[in-house]
Amino acid sequence: LQGYAAEMDNPLMAHLISPELQNKKDILFGNMEEIYHFHNRIFLRELEKYVEYPELVGRCFLDQMEDFQIYEKYCQNKPRSESLWRQFSDSVFFQECQRKLDHKLSLDSYLLKPVQRITKYQLLLKEMLKYSKNCEGAEDLQEALTSILGILKAVNDSMHQIAITGYDGNLNELGKLLMQGSFNVWTDHKKGHSKVKDLARFKPMQRHLFLHEKAVLFCKKREENGEGYEKAPSYSYKHSLNMAAVGITENVKGDAKKFEIWYNAREEVYIIQAPTPEVKATWVNEIRKVLT
Repeated sequence: LQGYAAEMDNPLMAHLISPELQNKKDILFGNMEEIYHFHNRIFLRELEKYVEYPELVGRCFLDQMEDFQIYEKYCQNKPRSESLWRQFSDSVFFQECQRKLDHKLSLDSYLLKPVQRITKYQLLLKEMLKYSKNCEGAEDLQEALTSILGILKAVNDSMHQIAITGYDGNLNELGKLLMQGSFNVWTDHKKGHSKVKDLARFKPMQRHLFLHEKAVLFCKKREENGEGYEKAPSYSYKHSLNMAAVGITENVKGDAKKFEIWYNAREEVYIIQAPTPEVKATWVNEIRKVLT
């Protein structure tokens, strides 16, 4: 923040910044400053209260859990930040900043830190739990771990969600994103030509499903070539079902990994095959929760 972000506003450095890079500080650094202030002013001070009682540190996480959602915002911006960095990574401005700081690593290594940090907390909490069996505070540690894993799942889900292309509406209006994952899908449309029905039975489509509170989206996954976030897949939107008109059949004969979603009183039936029975069970449970 000091060696790069602040320097972007330094008049003495202005001549080194190419016009396309000007005013792009927010894209490059996302809300890193917000994360820094949260740790500096709030979280670090809280942690310091537990230096003598490390086993009680779970409480500290639970009290601040809402603030940890700032990481989700950071991660969602990361693909934009990375693509900007790739365009300008060899710019004289960044080289000069790096030289002044005497850093061996370039800026992108530091921009990755918040992403690494939020994933590291769960490892630290797991380790602490290992050594805190049956002591006061163990329950809080467990709850803190569960909450951090929840935030990681939300970060991961939202990273996929921002890669959806071709959806006309506003995804935020579909309510919370509950689950996302890849499946084999067979469809059976009552209205269709009988030939189409027969064909549909045999060859499954690969679909990436996004389950929201109000709708389930079917997308086709496209792997991108490139590295880092460029390689992150994108999902082209195919169709969606309004959860208000959806029904579910939990078991499909002959396959423990399959379940059915049907629409408008079985006018359209989607047979969905999960990668494992466990994944199926989790999805069926979440869908049931939404339906009830």
